[in-house]
Amino acid sequence: MAAIDVPARLSPQMRAVLARQAGDDFATDVGLDEVRRRYIEERAFWNEGGPGMAEISDEVVQGPHGGVGTRRYRPAMDANGEQPPPCIVFLHGGGWVVGSLETHDRVMRSLAAKTGAVVVGVDYSLSPEAKFPRAVEESAAVASHLHRHAGALGINGERISFAGDSGGANLSVASALLLRDTVTDWPGTQCLLLYYGLYGLRDSASRRLYGGSWDGLARADLDYYMSAYTSCPSDLESPYLDCLSADLTGVAKACYVGACDLDPLRDDSTALAAILEESGVRRELAVFKGVLHGFLHYARMLPEATDALDGGARFYRAAMRGAL
Repeated sequence: MAAIDVPARLSPQMRAVLARQAGDDFATDVGLDEVRRRYIEERAFWNEGGPGMAEISDEVVQGPHGGVGTRRYRPAMDANGEQPPPCIVFLHGGGWVVGSLETHDRVMRSLAAKTGAVVVGVDYSLSPEAKFPRAVEESAAVASHLHRHAGALGINGERISFAGDSGGANLSVASALLLRDTVTDWPGTQCLLLYYGLYGLRDSASRRLYGGSWDGLARADLDYYMSAYTSCPSDLESPYLDCLSADLTGVAKACYVGACDLDPLRDDSTALAAILEESGVRRELAVFKGVLHGFLHYARMLPEATDALDGGARFYRAAMRGAL
């Protein structure tokens, strides 16, 4: 249990979000099928509403382990008037165990509308059925496919970025690293938009201070997700999981790192931002006060969620203009 009384420090709006939840929506000790069912059910309310798209289309992309489902969101207005528009590959969170294109639908629509980019969500294989590094390899394969088939897809294949939340933020960094390291014709990742990710710390001050039933990130929960994702201790040493141990030089041209102050994973974000700066990557760190891990979903009730999406979109647009 957290050493800090986290519920007492939440903003009134964050408390209102918790009030409409069941209280055990994120429990990990109820069996895998139930963990996934509860997550889907909890996210349904938050996906209602939000911006409309000019076009939404699904495609199955062939990856190294078979077909990978994707969903392409084309907003009404393209980024900075570019034709064809740039692309953001979105990797959903959920501890690599839960989540889907449906659970993050409004977040992806919002990013597309706010950035003007075509957003492509990736329905990568979940754990524990699929172990590390399969999700990384599938996500990187989708980005490579978008680059190679950009003309047919109506996007600029030279201007591809990644975005993700939680486990998806980890996958975003890992995928950009894998592409940089192994794909000779990869043009380089333009931008990373990362929200409250896990990047490799195994212990930290924030892990000792925060996390509990309110966010489903008590120590036992974090151990559950990591055990589901990995096969052996050596996985924890891989730079495609422990991204903080990687050489981050050239991982992307720019990176927006969004965190929240009451999150047990907060220190992962602050450490990543520091290493990015040392590695010469233009970056911005934004820490949102009084909110919990996962807050990006709650834009229907939580102003900080809108602020975080707006902040990432502003940073992205500036990065794409070369204005940072």
